[in-house]
Amino acid sequence: MNELPRLHADLFARHAALRERTRHVLGDADWAEHLPYVDAILSLKREKRAVILAHNYQAPEIFHGVADIVGDSLALAQRAVDVDADIIVMAGVHFMAETAKLLNPGRTVLIPDDAAGCSLAESITAADIRLLRQRYPGVPVVTYVNTSAEVKAESDICCTSANAVQVVESLGVPRVLFLPDQYLGQYVASKTRVEIILWQGSCEVHERFSGQQLRDYRQQLGPVHLLAHPECPQDVLAEADFVGSTAAMIHHLDRLRPPRVVMVTECSMSDNVAVQFPDIEFTRPCQLCPHMKRITLPGILAALEQTQHVVDVAPGIAAKARLAVQRMLDIGRREAA
Repeated sequence: MNELPRLHADLFARHAALRERTRHVLGDADWAEHLPYVDAILSLKREKRAVILAHNYQAPEIFHGVADIVGDSLALAQRAVDVDADIIVMAGVHFMAETAKLLNPGRTVLIPDDAAGCSLAESITAADIRLLRQRYPGVPVVTYVNTSAEVKAESDICCTSANAVQVVESLGVPRVLFLPDQYLGQYVASKTRVEIILWQGSCEVHERFSGQQLRDYRQQLGPVHLLAHPECPQDVLAEADFVGSTAAMIHHLDRLRPPRVVMVTECSMSDNVAVQFPDIEFTRPCQLCPHMKRITLPGILAALEQTQHVVDVAPGIAAKARLAVQRMLDIGRREAA
């Protein structure tokens, strides 16, 4: 008897609920490939007291199949603080793994692929910030979390796309240096009276979209609700029906429940959200992040098996970078109190 069909039958039965929940984004042919890895990862997580944090841009088999905590950059940063585990695996890009390490200095943090970087994070260095401080003495530096630990260490406070306006206004100053995303900075400038001094960084995924693309969607699809990430250029945001972080997009859809949606962001986001909202028709403007897609189930399994690609931050840098991240988290806690 061929053992492979029997193996798949056992796995399919064991993970029937997962297959059923994700059926309209991943079929049985997909799960035949993924389930052996999912099953092994779930077992190894228990054995090694590991948790997996997955960003919204991860592929559905990771996001729904093995992740313990999912969300945008802010949610992952907030929830990483309370993780009860010996090992954290970051299914995301390198700056996210560094942030998890900053908030969990006593735990082992792994990234499944060391080369999972970020064009935005690479657009600015710690030396750049030191030069900016010389040019703009006394002006606070607000740094997007999509940056290296070295850059965070030179900053006054961090922000995410979900809380950028809140962070900027919390400082109570007339102007700030906002780094490095120029498009997010332009969006923040449109929402506050604080003068925003920009850096010319951008996300290689979001900058590919254009306002004309959104107009074409409306013409081709008829009535459609367009949601855009604030890392997109201004002409995109002007055409969108809603602008917000990935978490804000999910809340918006939960509240409004439009029948047809285009999410103008990394296209795995639509796959993952479609599982939560099977009643909504998603049209996917597929711009893939090549860095996020370096994270795979085989890579996660190998990282756990071999405890490989350990993420560390030098103590001197970690102390200063942690302070900038903690200041951001503290603002959220004060608002919630």
